[in-house]
Amino acid sequence: MIGKRFTNDILALLFLFILGNFGVQAQKTLRIDANGDTEEFEPYWSKVVGAGRANEGLRAGWLEQLEQVQENCGFEYVRFHGLFHEDMFPLVEEKGELVYNWQYVDDLFDRMLEHDVRPFVELSFLPDSMAAEDSKTVFWWEANITPADDTFEKWHDLVKAFTQHCVDRYGIEEVVTWYFEVWNEPNLYPLFWDGTKSQYFEMYKQSALAVKSVDKRLKIGGPSTSNFVPDDRFAGETTNDEASEEVFASDDINALDWHGVWIEDFLEYCNKENLPVDFVSCHPYPTDYAFNPETGKGKGLTRHVQSTKEDLEWLNKTIAESAYPDVEIHLTEWNTSPSSRDEMHDRLPAAAYIVKTNLDCIGLTNSLAFWTFTDIFEEKGGASSIFHGGFGMLNFQGLEKPSYHAYRMLNELGTEKIYNDDYLFVSKKSGDGKIVALAYNYPQEYENSVPAGANKREQGTNKKLDFELTGLKAGTMFKIEIMDKDHGNIHNFWEDMGKPEPPTREEVQVMKDYANNMKTKYIKADKNGVLSVNRDITPWSLVLIKQIN
Repeated sequence: MIGKRFTNDILALLFLFILGNFGVQAQKTLRIDANGDTEEFEPYWSKVVGAGRANEGLRAGWLEQLEQVQENCGFEYVRFHGLFHEDMFPLVEEKGELVYNWQYVDDLFDRMLEHDVRPFVELSFLPDSMAAEDSKTVFWWEANITPADDTFEKWHDLVKAFTQHCVDRYGIEEVVTWYFEVWNEPNLYPLFWDGTKSQYFEMYKQSALAVKSVDKRLKIGGPSTSNFVPDDRFAGETTNDEASEEVFASDDINALDWHGVWIEDFLEYCNKENLPVDFVSCHPYPTDYAFNPETGKGKGLTRHVQSTKEDLEWLNKTIAESAYPDVEIHLTEWNTSPSSRDEMHDRLPAAAYIVKTNLDCIGLTNSLAFWTFTDIFEEKGGASSIFHGGFGMLNFQGLEKPSYHAYRMLNELGTEKIYNDDYLFVSKKSGDGKIVALAYNYPQEYENSVPAGANKREQGTNKKLDFELTGLKAGTMFKIEIMDKDHGNIHNFWEDMGKPEPPTREEVQVMKDYANNMKTKYIKADKNGVLSVNRDITPWSLVLIKQIN
C-alpha cells in the first residue's frame, strides 16, 4: 500500500513538472487598482461612421437610425458618397444656364446638425455637366466617374462655391470643424475613377485650392484610397490587375509585405506642388479586393486579425517620414470586408473583431470609420432579404446587429486607461471617475483570418475572465452586460423564428426587443472595496462591466 501511494505521488509530481515545463499553469487572479496610474487616450472609434450616399440621408428611416447611433454610439461625423450626384441637384438649369442649387444639401446637413452629427464631406461624384460625354458610371444610381477635358476648372469652381455656401449658412466657426475629403477610392480604375493617378492628383490640387481660398483653416485631405496591397498593381497611372495574381496564388497572404496605396506618391506630389494636406485618408479593410467572400475570386483572402494594426503602423511610419509628419489620420471606411453581401456583417463574430481591432489600435489613428451605420444603403440596389450581409450595424428595419452593440459598448468606456491586455480593457471616466471595463473573446483558433461568410463560428476556446478590482468603496455596484450567441445575436433569433420575409410589424417589434436584450447581472464590491469577477467568456462574446453608483 505504501509503495502504491509513493508511486502515485511520484506520478503526480512528474505531471506537475511536465505542465510547468510546457507553460501550462493555473491562472492567477489579476489584481487591478482602481486608483492606480491612468493614461489618457482618444476614443477614436466614435469619431466617424459611414453611410451609403447623400440622397439616402433625406429619408425618415435613415435619420431615425442616425439619431439612435449618435445617442448610443457617440458618432460625431458621417461620411457618404454622392454629394454632387444628380439626385442632389447641385446644378440646375434656369433660363438656359446652369446655376448652383444647394437646397438638397442644406436639407441633409441641417438635419444632421440637429442630431449633433457633422458631415465628413466626401467631394464626389461628377455632375452630368462636368463629366465626359461618354462617362462611365458606378452603382445602380449611375455616379459619373470619367473626367472631361474641362472638368478640373469647373470642379474647382463647384467646390469653391459649395464651400463658401457652407460657411455662409453655418458660420466659419462651425465649418472649420468639418473635414473635406477628395473623392472615393480613385485607385480602383475604372470602378470609382475612370482616369489616371495624375488626373486624381490634379483633382486634389483644384479641390485644395478651392477649399483653402474660402478660409485657410478649413481641413482638406486624401487620397481616400482602397485596401492595402502586397504588390505593385497600383504603382502605375492605372490599375495593373496582372500584378495581383501572385496574391491569389499565395499559400499564406499574411506572409506578404502589405502597404498602403498611393500614399507616398500623394504626399510627394503635394509637397512638390506646395499643397496643403490636413489629413491622410485610406481604407484598411483586412482583405484584398472587394470580392464576394463565398463565391468570388477573393474567397478566403481575409488577412489575420492583427492586419489593421500592422497597416496603421505602416501608415504612421510613412507619414512621419514625409513632409507632412503632423497630419491627422482618418481611415474613412473599414469593416470585416468590403463586400455588401458578406453574411458575416450580420453575425456575432464581427462584434468581437470590431472591439479587438479598435482597442488594439489606440493611439495609431484619429478615426476608423465603420462602413456603415445602416443597411439603408443601395450601392447594389435594394436587397430581397432583411439580412443579406449588408454593411450596416442596423438593418433596414432598424434591428440592432452585434456590430451595433460593439460600438455601443466601446462608447461606454472612459477616456483614461487603467489596464489593457489581449481581452480585457479597464477604463475610468474623466468626469465622474466611474470605472468601465470591456472584455471580449476573439478565439485563438481564428486569429489567422478575419471572419467572413456564412460560417457562424460558434465553436472555439473559452477565455477565463478572472480579476479583482481594488480600491473601491464598499458596496460599489456594477452592472454586467453580456452579448453572446444567445443574447443580442439577432441573426440567430431571426433564423429561429423561421426567417420571416418580410416580417410583420409585430414580428419586427419582437425582434427589436430581442436584439436589445443583453444577459445582465449586478455585482458589488465587498466590505474591503474589492470587486471580484470570475467567469468564462464564450467565443465571440462581449462583456461590459459598468459602475453604476
